[in-house]
Amino acid sequence: MSEAAQIFQVAHIEAQVTTYDWPFERERAGDIAAHWRQAIARKPAMFDGRVLLAHRLDHSPEDGGLLRSAYFETAFSAFLAYRDFGFPGEVYNGFAMAALRSADGAFLLGEMGAHTASAGMSYFPAGTPDPGDVVGDSVDLAGSVVRELREETGIDLPREKLDPSWTIVRLGGRVACMKPIALAAPAEEIVAEVDAFLAREEEPELAGLRIVRSMADLERLRVPEFARAYLAHAFGRTV
Repeated sequence: MSEAAQIFQVAHIEAQVTTYDWPFERERAGDIAAHWRQAIARKPAMFDGRVLLAHRLDHSPEDGGLLRSAYFETAFSAFLAYRDFGFPGEVYNGFAMAALRSADGAFLLGEMGAHTASAGMSYFPAGTPDPGDVVGDSVDLAGSVVRELREETGIDLPREKLDPSWTIVRLGGRVACMKPIALAAPAEEIVAEVDAFLAREEEPELAGLRIVRSMADLERLRVPEFARAYLAHAFGRTV
């Protein structure tokens, strides 16, 4: 039986940047290097930059719906191996997502481009946090939502228009911090605008947006379990 997702609302996220000695990165350096060589042989466009992973997560419902987390910096190659090896240990990919919904009630997922590490998968615009998301000693997850949405789709949403709350989907080694975003246009119009943006990009991260009006629409898409859990929750189904 597959693990059930934990889904809950929070009003605030505190995401502190700290130092952390990650045993996986230290003890499995050879496996990480070998895995990276294989990965770039398949997808040469991938870049081994720096990303941020979470090593502590504390949820305090009694404290006004607060999620406290602690992040550390590591190589993308280490994260990719950790993900592909099944998230062994107590480190999490804690990322923010723009949960897009059109004026006519459809959700909009982005299908990842063929050159990316998640090629062919469809989920909301997102990205693993990186050092560019750090403000002071904290990870600006709301800023990450705005940046990833703009970079992936061309949709430039003012930060002040974001819903202040978050929906958290925790499943295995993934902690998706979902920011609900209601767009003013119908789904087909948004898709057309994003397609035009992607056509102008030299190497777009997305192959396009995919319209989801019910869970049945997921049958034609490759959607990760955490995103399926969120959509089932949003459509009012039991997860």
